[in-house]
Amino acid sequence: MFESLSTKLQNITSKMRGKARVTEADIKEMMREIRMALLEADVNYSVVKEFVADMSEQCKGVDVQGSFTPGQQIVKIVRESLVELLGTGESKLSVSPSGFTVIILYGLQGAGKTTTAVKLAKLLKKDGKKPMVASVDVHRPAAAKQLEVLANGVGVDCYIHPECPDAVQIANEAVEKAKYLLCNYLIIDTAGRTVVDEELMEELRLINDAVNPTEKLLVVDAMIGQEAVNVAQSFEGAIGMDGFIMTKLDGDARGGAALSIRKLTNKPIKYICVGEKVDAIETFYPQRMADRILGMGDVISLIERASVNVDEEEARKQIGRMMNNEYDLNDLYTQFEQMKKMGSLKDLVGMIPGASGKVNEDDIDDRIIDHNMAIISSMTKRERKNPKLLDASRRKRIATGAGVSVADVNKLMQQYETSAKLMKQMSKGGGLKIPRGLGGMKGLGGLGGLGGGLGLGGLGGGSKGKKKPKKKKGRR
Repeated sequence: MFESLSTKLQNITSKMRGKARVTEADIKEMMREIRMALLEADVNYSVVKEFVADMSEQCKGVDVQGSFTPGQQIVKIVRESLVELLGTGESKLSVSPSGFTVIILYGLQGAGKTTTAVKLAKLLKKDGKKPMVASVDVHRPAAAKQLEVLANGVGVDCYIHPECPDAVQIANEAVEKAKYLLCNYLIIDTAGRTVVDEELMEELRLINDAVNPTEKLLVVDAMIGQEAVNVAQSFEGAIGMDGFIMTKLDGDARGGAALSIRKLTNKPIKYICVGEKVDAIETFYPQRMADRILGMGDVISLIERASVNVDEEEARKQIGRMMNNEYDLNDLYTQFEQMKKMGSLKDLVGMIPGASGKVNEDDIDDRIIDHNMAIISSMTKRERKNPKLLDASRRKRIATGAGVSVADVNKLMQQYETSAKLMKQMSKGGGLKIPRGLGGMKGLGGLGGLGGGLGLGGLGGGSKGKKKPKKKKGRR
């Protein structure tokens, strides 16, 4: 998410952070670099121009507050300006006073409306609501079937009428069905087009008039860059909108759409989708996103994601075992399972304060969790329970069974031993000292070692960057 932009801005701000004195030349150079970083991220030129001009003005008259150095104060201004650009505050969904809220999703074909409708429904269901989804796409019958399959998969009510050629009629029927089932939310998935045309807009206007939606949300593909702004302005001018849902932010999107669209339309981003899975949707918080872009982490989102995906009962059992110094490879396997539920490793690392920039992004590979789980699965019950049994011949057998090299098995065992030492330290009540080598992002076995499956503290000291100590010169 914003990977390239994030790396560049972190490099820029880290240079400023340690400065005890900031000159006008320093500010000018920083603004030039920020301007280039934003333009390369495909942010709209007029947005970049205004953003940099406002920030330059604030930096010139900077007052050093409290214990802040001038460099830290400049970084603070950059962060606040980024938050302002993304939109201050959290924009919640509007709720109808009648108790029945209709949400309608617009967007071009391929933006991800159908999957987003189900993702949003699942999110509302988790929050204790009773949603229903409906498809009024009469141009692509497969879209209605796709919606039904996805909705059934998450246990959400769905209404489709593939044989009916009238989108307005289907919309009215969906409203009646949702009310009959006592649903308090109806999410309508509309038809998309490859381009914005008058026929599409007229159909959407008729649907709007029929169902009178509480929320009109435009689903925007972050991959299309600045074109997203043109799409947004077309929809806003024709039928109006209440906000956006940004999709595909887990891909190679440069981030320009998210940074431009809020400023140019004055409409909030309400949700972001960061994966294909039906639970890969998050409420959009500008402050948290700004912190992640600048490498300041997002601990609150990390905790929220863990609370949803981590089995609380299992976590309690593991903590008990850790405190009794009974940590074994079965525990590590369970922690890998919990981590897989939480999303991509790159995304998780980006939420840890200080980790971004210290970890080589090329070394983060989600497949390593699957490889490590395969290695543990190739062991016998006795070996998992008592890892000391793993001599050279056993490790060779395990490597063959898992389809990996013996070196991969050795890496996993080294990381398990590091984690086990940490657990022993914690059980004795000693201060937690995170060893430098815990991170080794290629293996990431140590990730499971800090209770609840998120031992991310040692990410900064990956094995790749660890230098061998120089031999002392002396007489033989």
